[in-house]
Amino acid sequence: MSTPSPGTPAAFAASLRAREPLVGYWSVLDSPVSTERIARLGYDYVALDAQHGLLEYAGVLASLTAIDTKGSTAVGLVRVEANDPMPIGKALDAGAAGVIVPLVDNARDAADAVAAVRYPPLGKRSYGPMRSGLRIGPNPADAHAQTVVLAMIETAQGLANVDEICATDGLDGVYIGPSDLRIALGGATSTDPAIADEFEAALVRVREAAAAAGIAVGVHNADGASAAKRLAEGFTYVTVACDLVHLEQAAGQHLAAARASGLVR
Repeated sequence: MSTPSPGTPAAFAASLRAREPLVGYWSVLDSPVSTERIARLGYDYVALDAQHGLLEYAGVLASLTAIDTKGSTAVGLVRVEANDPMPIGKALDAGAAGVIVPLVDNARDAADAVAAVRYPPLGKRSYGPMRSGLRIGPNPADAHAQTVVLAMIETAQGLANVDEICATDGLDGVYIGPSDLRIALGGATSTDPAIADEFEAALVRVREAAAAAGIAVGVHNADGASAAKRLAEGFTYVTVACDLVHLEQAAGQHLAAARASGLVR
């Protein structure tokens, strides 16, 4: 069997399943032109947020197409809006190399997510690879080899059941949603420092459960320095977030630099 070309869904799936270090970027904007530029920077994946982001289906489709254009090093993932076969199937048919499934509380939820990604007899995905058939699959066995499914651990139940979730047959990895998890642990806000110790202990628990099950474990990060720290701790894939926040930060920094002249308010 030939080695998959870098930047392809097959290569990404193989690297993720081998738990090689991977770095991705998080996009919430319906802006295919900027997403295309981000995909050319060297990230391993760009994740489109269809749950809390500002993308409808047309935006997801356009952004996945942009991620796949010439010069891209990344594959496109989609954080779907729900653990449901319909949005999962649509994201995959649009060309996603994998889905991130939110609010997975137990092994049954994880198994449902896997079933929505796999064709029969392994699952219940309906066959209709509209755009994905050009790049992923299109035969079911090839699609299974090239498409990943990641379950989010972000609730108290998910954390309590993390061992059984990680042991779910066919699950490729788990992904920590730090904002929801911190609140679930009793945080007053999504960044509450008062529960830092509890939060860090939860990260260790998820990481060790994934390692014991032999699957990938990822975590969301506000910046690259935080992502580097998590990789050093043993996380296998890390995401830097996100385009809307970074746009605001960059614009603010330039404004502050201009005001430093003392000539403008």
